[in-house]
Formats: sequence, structure tokens, C-alpha cells
Amino acid sequence: MLSVVENCFSPRTAAFFDLDKTVIAKSSTLTFSKSFYQGGLINRRAVLRTAYTQFVFLAGGADHEQMEKMRAYLSALCKGWNVQQVKEIVAETLHDLIDPIIYDEAATLIEEHHTAGRDVVIVSTSGAEVVEPIGELLGADRVVATRMVVGDNGCFTGEIEYYAYGPTKAEAVRALAVSEGYDLSRCYAYSDSATDVPMLEAVGHPHAVNPDRALRREATLREWPILVFNRPVRLKQRLPDFSMPPRPALVAAAAVGAAAITAGLVWYASRRRTAGSALPG
Repeated sequence: MLSVVENCFSPRTAAFFDLDKTVIAKSSTLTFSKSFYQGGLINRRAVLRTAYTQFVFLAGGADHEQMEKMRAYLSALCKGWNVQQVKEIVAETLHDLIDPIIYDEAATLIEEHHTAGRDVVIVSTSGAEVVEPIGELLGADRVVATRMVVGDNGCFTGEIEYYAYGPTKAEAVRALAVSEGYDLSRCYAYSDSATDVPMLEAVGHPHAVNPDRALRREATLREWPILVFNRPVRLKQRLPDFSMPPRPALVAAAAVGAAAITAGLVWYASRRRTAGSALPG
């Protein structure tokens, strides 16, 4: 159990959650591939390829080179997608696709952190057009996510503007600590991937959730808690009268702003950091 509610004189604290395979059981963006197909954004061949990508992601068997090729392919795939259409597809299918794959254990942790007076921040490599609605569904206070460049015509150019991956996630956490007054030594972080070790190192209470082999090894060496989440369940199933405590409207981290959904297709793609604007205070 988490500690009791922090008193009003304590520094502010937060719990930072990776999203895919940490809070939900699948890749957040790839879960929408069928909806993208039905909306005319991708063809049947692309649906099959994203299904394969989802399998590789869940199996954890892709090496760096494979994931870099997949990132390049999927980033190019989104070029020309209309941002408003993407938003509408996500809004229409969010509850049907995402609600059933939220881990019961993660939802419980989010509730406990809120009860303890901590902000909940989702920090994901997926695109903010996917992550922000999911964060709102979960009752998160802030979202940090990848964003893609949007052209004057309202469509994605296929270029990445801000890549929330690896060390960049840790930079975002530190920037939020400055802007929001978080005491990182008292903050929590959760992730399944070794690529998020920098983010886990940034807080006083790191946790490995369903860790890949490399993160399990690192967590064991550092004596970080290892958690197993294996109960995906609809929020209203786990608690019929489920309701998040009143929170301010979901606020995206300043440097993330409005992001493109297909940036989520670059998750776990490369250790190469894409140059993006720094998170302002």
C-alpha cells in the first residue's frame, strides 16, 4: 500500500507512468489500426503489418534494427493523415478499444496515488492524440507524449517534432519537477522497458512493471520493486460505481502540446533521440 496522504506542507509529488504494457496490455496506437482501416486511413495490407508489429511488441522479440525499420515505415505511413479525422476516430472508439485492456492493478495504483495527494502523469512514446484521451479516461493530471509535425493543411507531414523516448522522457520528468514543484526524491515511476531506465532513475521510487529481460536484470541489480500486472478489466467492471476524484482538466506538458497520433507508431523504435524543443518551465 502507498503511504498516507501527504500533508499540505510537504513538497508536491507525482507518479509517472509509462503507458503501453504498463497501464494497458497492448500498444495504445496499434490497437486503433482496425479503426484507421475502417476510416480509410490505411489499407488492408497496412492492417496486417500493424498486427504483426503488435505481436512483436507484445512478444518483446524485436531487436534495435527491426524496430528502427518499423519506425521508419510507420512514420511514413501517417504522412497525409488528416489530424481532425484521426481525433474523431480515437474519440469514437476509445472506450471500446482501450477500456477493456486497462490493467486492474494499474488503475488501482492510480487511484491510490491520487488518494495520497500525488499527481498522475502519463509519459509515453505514443502520440498525444492517442495518449491524451487515454490519460483523461484514467483520470491522469498530465500527459507527456510524442508529437508529429502538422502541416498548414491540417495533415501530418510524417516528420517527428518531439520524440518522447528514452532519455527524453527523463528530461520531461525533470522539467515538470521544476515547473510543478515536484520533489523527485519522493516521486514514483513505473515502466516495463529498459529504455525507460533514465526516467526510473530520475525518481526516488522506481518500479519495473511486467519488465522486459533487460529491465528485469537492471531492476534486480538495483533492488527496484518488480510488479506483475496481468488482469486487464473494464473500469466499470472492476468497480461498478467507479469515478475518479475531481481533477483539473487534463493538461498536456508544455513542450508536448497538441501531438499527432501516429507519433505513437514510433514507440520503442530506436535509441536515437530526435531533436525536439526543450520542455519549458
